[in-house]
Amino acid sequence: MRIAITGTTGQLGGRLHALSESEVAHGMTLLALGRDRLDLLNPATIPAALDAMGPDVIISCAAYTAVDAAEDDADTAFKVNGEAPGLLGKACADRGIQVVHISTDYVFDGRGQRPYLPSDQTGPTGIYGASKLAGERALLGALPSASIVRVGWLYDREGQNFLNTMLRLAADRDVLSVVDDQLGCPTHVGDFAADLLQWVRLGAENPQATSGVHHYGHSGITSWWGFASEIMRHRAPHVRVDAVQSDAFPTRATRPAYSKLDEADFFARLGRPSISWKVALERCLSAKFDTTNLS
Repeated sequence: MRIAITGTTGQLGGRLHALSESEVAHGMTLLALGRDRLDLLNPATIPAALDAMGPDVIISCAAYTAVDAAEDDADTAFKVNGEAPGLLGKACADRGIQVVHISTDYVFDGRGQRPYLPSDQTGPTGIYGASKLAGERALLGALPSASIVRVGWLYDREGQNFLNTMLRLAADRDVLSVVDDQLGCPTHVGDFAADLLQWVRLGAENPQATSGVHHYGHSGITSWWGFASEIMRHRAPHVRVDAVQSDAFPTRATRPAYSKLDEADFFARLGRPSISWKVALERCLSAKFDTTNLS
């Protein structure tokens, strides 16, 4: 099975492509479909890129992800996140290519009080979330068999993310102030990437099992303060983590106060339970600081 991955310079796309020689990718050829070949701001590049690469499946990770910048650059955000997925879906439908598209918890308004189901009413509060929701709808309109997987709070052992920001700050400070009024679930990119390949395999066997909108994540819920506290417990127990409100760190775009996604159905389809976010964090830290463990 030939799988083309967009956004391989990003956190998730890069991790997916790095699984090329792993056991979870057995029988799969993972191909990097970079912006030099498929530019979401230049839709004319889409058909030619697909014809040249000839994939069976595309995992669409490329997106405009600058949440705050999107508030002042709505045109670009909607072109990349809102319009391009539909154009990609149309080109894939014409060629019999399946699509797994990565979306976000920002499609919700953040006022929920229990984990969001894929069927729950959406209501993005910012440009980024609205553009991603538009992209979901455009893709499914062009390719109803497409699989949309929403996820939030991604982090990994490398790259620019909350985990590495906290570790960097802890190297120079004895006290950290972290927001405690935003609830969600930290999601380890390493686990997500491996599970996405299993999801693709399931879709190849039973397209109906993966079509439509789905939610991914680990079990459990915490705040950014809770996440930071757990990181410090493992790596810098001398650092104190103080809880503060969101208004202590004002941002251009509003962050959802609650964005935990209900992952149960996703894992039921894979035939196994999800792991807890704390276990996932331990795995990530082990891989980051133990060179004999590269999971």
